[in-house]
Amino acid sequence: MSDPVEGVRNWAGNVRFGASHVERPRTLGELQRAIRRGGRSRALGTGHSFSPIADTTGALISVADLPQRLDIATDRRSATVSAGMRLGELAVGLNAAGLGLGNLPSLPHISLAGAIATGTHGSGVGNASLSAAVSGIELVVAAGELVSIGLRDPRFPGAVVSLGCLGIVTAVTVAVEPTYHVSQTVYESIPARRLETDLDEILAAGHSVSIFTTWRPDRVELVWVKRRTDAPDGQLAPDWMGGRQAAREWHPIAAMSPAVCTPQLGVPGPWHERLPHFRLGHTPSSGAELQTEYLVPRRWARAAIDAMQGIREAMAPVLQISEIRSVAGDGQWLSPTQGNDCIGIHCTWTDDVAAVMPVVDRMEQALAPFQARPHWGKLFPTGPARIASLYPKLADFRALRQELDPHAVFGNPMLDGLL
Repeated sequence: MSDPVEGVRNWAGNVRFGASHVERPRTLGELQRAIRRGGRSRALGTGHSFSPIADTTGALISVADLPQRLDIATDRRSATVSAGMRLGELAVGLNAAGLGLGNLPSLPHISLAGAIATGTHGSGVGNASLSAAVSGIELVVAAGELVSIGLRDPRFPGAVVSLGCLGIVTAVTVAVEPTYHVSQTVYESIPARRLETDLDEILAAGHSVSIFTTWRPDRVELVWVKRRTDAPDGQLAPDWMGGRQAAREWHPIAAMSPAVCTPQLGVPGPWHERLPHFRLGHTPSSGAELQTEYLVPRRWARAAIDAMQGIREAMAPVLQISEIRSVAGDGQWLSPTQGNDCIGIHCTWTDDVAAVMPVVDRMEQALAPFQARPHWGKLFPTGPARIASLYPKLADFRALRQELDPHAVFGNPMLDGLL
């Protein structure tokens, strides 16, 4: 099934797709035929990327209409899932089967394959990005063949966070575990000096921790602590870290309604209803926004935070909120957390590209001394020489791309330039 592409934009509206048409295959055979027809193609997920990573001059291909799969292994330690399934829908299905994922990103609205391809992550000192939970991937490559790549395949570390450059992913196998419950407690007005003296303790206070700040010199606005009820952690005091435990629910952006957010106030609930920041049935975050994120090795976390404090006046006119999270390292060749335990420094901006991009450039310059890697799906000005210096396995990925997509069918101007 093919649709015109006129007017199709990403979720934020800042990218207008230049594709000739949108393909919505309903079977694997239809998908293979669409790719064999030739011309450039890119997978179209939920459109949550703020960069033009999903754009193409050819066909945008959505796998959302392919038959849905949620095949749980007999040992109940993994599940093979349709690539186009949204994370929130996958979570509901797994939880109904008494299973869960080890972590989730802040948005349940995005597709599984899109999240994995860009190295999207949740938070936690022991939690790597979602791609690190993958043990197998199925994709249709440029020749129209269905290829399966598993853990024992030497190509595997390059095939997961692939930026959509290797083919159209149809299914992913991910690690699962028995379902569990999480409580989410918010702390207000923690002194900013605590980021200097107690950052490691703050980030390790729960299974997943998010620090929300506008870079005020005196205080951090909010710290969200998500704790598993099956973990042997002690209670945090109401005045933990010099702040105060919130008596009401919060949105990360203070002026916005917390009704779109997952339940707080320390009330335990199923993992998939607490680990994301936002509810599946509501518009995530502010809706009218742009986003940037850089992943910085943990050894430079405090210096990177100091650097961000140094540009707070430049950020203030366009910043809605920043979030600081921890992410464990992984071995995926193009993962922003490849080889390093990191902190993610995320900024939600106003939706004014002209005003925001000079500030993003300042942010990248401020974080450049700390080997900061940009999130592939966010806004960033990083050039190809810088990308090459940040990714030691880039040559291996180029070779894999040449093997599976020798004519760059799944490329686009952004990726061809960077890679």
